[in-house]
This record gives sequence, C-alpha cells and structure tokens, in this order.
Amino acid sequence: MHLSHVAIHPEKFPVTHHYPFNLAIFQQGADLSLSSPVTFFNGENGTGKSTLLEAIADKCRIYSWQGMERARFNKSPYERDFYKVISMRWTNGSVPGSYFSSRVFRNFAEILDEWATSDPGILNYFGGRSLMKQSHGQSLMSFFTSRFRIKGIYLLDEPETALSPKTQLELMEILKAMGKAGHAQFIIATHSPILLSCPEAVIYSFDRSTLEPVPYKKTDCYRIYRKFIKGSGPCPSP
Repeated sequence: MHLSHVAIHPEKFPVTHHYPFNLAIFQQGADLSLSSPVTFFNGENGTGKSTLLEAIADKCRIYSWQGMERARFNKSPYERDFYKVISMRWTNGSVPGSYFSSRVFRNFAEILDEWATSDPGILNYFGGRSLMKQSHGQSLMSFFTSRFRIKGIYLLDEPETALSPKTQLELMEILKAMGKAGHAQFIIATHSPILLSCPEAVIYSFDRSTLEPVPYKKTDCYRIYRKFIKGSGPCPSP
C-alpha cells in the first residue's frame, strides 16, 4: 500500500459544536489501517464519509476540484479544516494521486473541453475523446480507465452515481486489476452494494459508533438491498 494508516485525533479539534467536528463518529477518534489496495467508506448520508475523504485528499496535497464557489447561508467556518486533525503514514514515501467527486465532474468536463480548444492533446490523458461528447456514465468510465493507469492513490466520492449496474461491475474489475498490479490504491466513499463486493476490499462503516472494518454482508447497505430483493421491501414481489 502507498498509504498504510490514517488516524483521527479528537484532542486536536478546535471546537466540538461546529461541523465537521461535531460528528460523533469523529469525536471517538480512529486509526484506520489501509491494508488492501481498495478501501471503502460506507454509511448513511451525512455520516462523514465525504468529509474524511476530502480531508485525506487535502492532507495528501491532492487538489479536489470544487467547481464554482457560491455564497452559502450559515456555512461552518471549519468546514475544510478537518485535514488539520488527521495524520497519515506512508509505506515508501508519498505518491501523487487524484480526487474524484461525482458532484462536480460535469463542471470539470466542461473546463477540460475549454482547455482542449487551445491544446487538443490534453484529451489524450482522459481517453482521447471529449468527455462532453459522451454520456455521463461513458465519460466517467473514460476518465477512470485512463487515469487509473498512472501510479498513485485515488480518492473517489460516489463514483457509481451515473453508472448502470453492468458498468459498476466493469469499474469493479478495473479496481481489482489496477490494485492487483500494485501501482494503484483506492479509497472510495460509496453506497453501491456492487462496488462494496470487491474481493479482499476493506470496508469501514460510518453507521457504527466507531470506525472499524466490517464484513461486506454486515454492512447496512448489503442488508437493505438483500431485504428489498427478497421481496420484503416496500414493493411487492412479482
């Protein structure tokens, strides 16, 4: 692994009543062992998955594309300070990487198209085609398949949002192959039971009182989908 540990230090929190320092799961502290090429953060909305992922990106000095900044009502002044209270341990020194967020990917694709008007060769780093001329799901896969060939650490926030179940399986195969090759490491926040089933991946559940690894079939995500498919969900079985 490029990155072997991430620790959260609550004793360094500047406050405990402002987001994200008011999240109970962070106030417990944690020492996350990243022992697999693929690590998942799974849990309900608002539990802190994306917050920790962004903090890791900031600590790694990986630029997280945020799109256009707009004024927000009652924004926490500490919102992007979480990286200051985490520590990390590298195996053989830091490596480059990238941060992906489905929330701002289209904005990134538009800017990339604008850059390509003066430097068309830049598209070669993203599959060789304009991301704007592909469907949302196709553009994501073009980005993933080209980017993940480069040695580094990759932080992905809900990459499954525009992907069909079949394409999610294709992404899982990419994660397996690139991780097995030994040059790529992935930390992924996801709600996808398909991606979570990636063999030998480590899953940290944000639905517990503390951040600890959980087996795939013990995640709430798996249990809910299994219950629904078996016909005990809100829709009757055929």
